[in-house]
This record gives sequence, C-alpha cells and structure tokens, in this order.
Amino acid sequence: MVPSAPNQPPAGSGAGAAETAPDPGVVRDPGAPQVPGASPAADAPSEPGAGRAQRSPFRGFWVAMAAVICAALLVSGLLGYLVIRHRAQQQSLARPSGIPASVSTSLALLMQLSPVPHRPAPGFTLTDQHGRSMPLSSLRGHAVVLEFMDPHCVDICPIVSQEFIDAYRDLGPAASRAVFIAVNVNPYFHGVADVAAYSREHQLASIPSWHFFTGPVPALRAVWLAYGIEVQARGRNTEVAHTSEVFFIDPAGRERYVAAPMADYTAAGKAYLPGGLLADWGRGIALVTRQLTR
Repeated sequence: MVPSAPNQPPAGSGAGAAETAPDPGVVRDPGAPQVPGASPAADAPSEPGAGRAQRSPFRGFWVAMAAVICAALLVSGLLGYLVIRHRAQQQSLARPSGIPASVSTSLALLMQLSPVPHRPAPGFTLTDQHGRSMPLSSLRGHAVVLEFMDPHCVDICPIVSQEFIDAYRDLGPAASRAVFIAVNVNPYFHGVADVAAYSREHQLASIPSWHFFTGPVPALRAVWLAYGIEVQARGRNTEVAHTSEVFFIDPAGRERYVAAPMADYTAAGKAYLPGGLLADWGRGIALVTRQLTR
C-alpha cells in the first residue's frame, strides 16, 4: 500500500473534477458563497412555517362557529327539559275532583280545598260573644263557614278573620243565606268577654251572622275532638298551637268541603299574608259558600 501524500485533496474535489449537477428545482443565489459538497437546499435557512402545513385563515372562524352551535344546542336542550318538567308539574297538580265549577284550579290548590263525605257535621251547643246559648242545629237553612280560633291569637287567626270579612262582602245578596262561626280553642281564655273582645278588635262584628262560640273547657274539648282539631296549650301566657281548618257546612247540616288556611312570616316571626292572597282567599270562601246556598 502506498501512503497518501499529505495535504492531498480528496478525490473529486480538485481541478478537473466533475462538478455536482445543480438541482433543477433549486434557484441558486449567484452572490452566495458555495460550500463544497453542501446541498444548497439543505443549508438554506428555513422560512417560518417551512415543512409544516400552512394554517388556514378561516380555521378560527369555523372553531368559533362550532362553539356557538354547541352552545345553542345546549341551551335548546335545557329549555326543552324545563318545558317538559313544567308540563309534568302542571299535570301533577291536577284539579281535585268534586270542587265547585266556579272555583278555579289555582284557587282550589291555594286553599287546599277538598270535598269531604256528605255526613252530618258534629253537633254542639255553645255560647256566642253576645252570651246567647245556641245549638249548631239552629243554623240549619244557612250555609255555615266554621273555623277554630284563639281569642288571644296573634298568628293565623286574625288573617282568617279578615278573610271572613272579605268573603261576607264578596257574597253580595247571598250573604243573607250564610253564617260565619268560630269555636274557641283557648282553654285559659274561654269567657264570653274574651271572644267578644276579639270580635270587636278584628271587626268581625261587621258580619251580622258572626258567632264566636265558647263554653266550659270540657265542652270545648269535645268539639275539638269531634272535628279532629288538635290543641296544645302549655300555659296561660303562652300562645296556643292548634289545627287551623275551615269547614263548609251546607244548609242541611252536612259537611261538604274543608280548606287549610295559610300564612307567611316576617323575619321577626310575625304572621301576615299579602293583600292579593287575602283577597283570593276571601273570594274563594265566598265562591264555595255561594255554591252551598243554591
């Protein structure tokens, strides 16, 4: 083997060597220095985005449109769900059967009005705010609206009292065929003076046919039991807790309907009912009572 001479250029790089044929797809810069053996395309600085797919200028638009469409579909689906749910709730609040046609479904639901078997209302003989002893049977021939009240009540009883006054006014000519009564539920304040004072304080005396009945505690307890009224009286100076229901008795002395009074409460715990609801209750009581007087 003959050693190669030092500093001898590699084969093909000296004078007379064949030059590499230019790449027909590459445009050379005549002023750029040429590096032997280097590919101009490989060594040329890459431009931004070279070798990658070019991003469409409309890509952001279509992404935004897709987001809008998805949001619209979501909102549409939510609205559809709410509509279906609302209809289901409306269907679940079906009109109670046996309610007078003059009473709308919404009003019947507000009052929790429901018919009861046509059975004779439990009789009693008690004393009203004028000191007159009267049996319930003496009111035959009239539609009777009966509630159980506490003459020292500061909760729902005054609200029902106002509803009775409104109902009496709403009855118009039919008021002469209706009677509004209450039975005392306070075992500590059961004198005639107690029910008379309450009647005056809450203007119930403006109803000519108003009777607030009271009597000895055993007689009162018998009436509470007969009508299913629960009474809890812890002491003379504490408020009496009791069931609040309005009974509608027809002129033949039979129970026909029952309703459950309602109240809202302030932050301080004071019972009240907005004027609109008070008026609705008064109108509802009048409508049911008028139906019984026909």
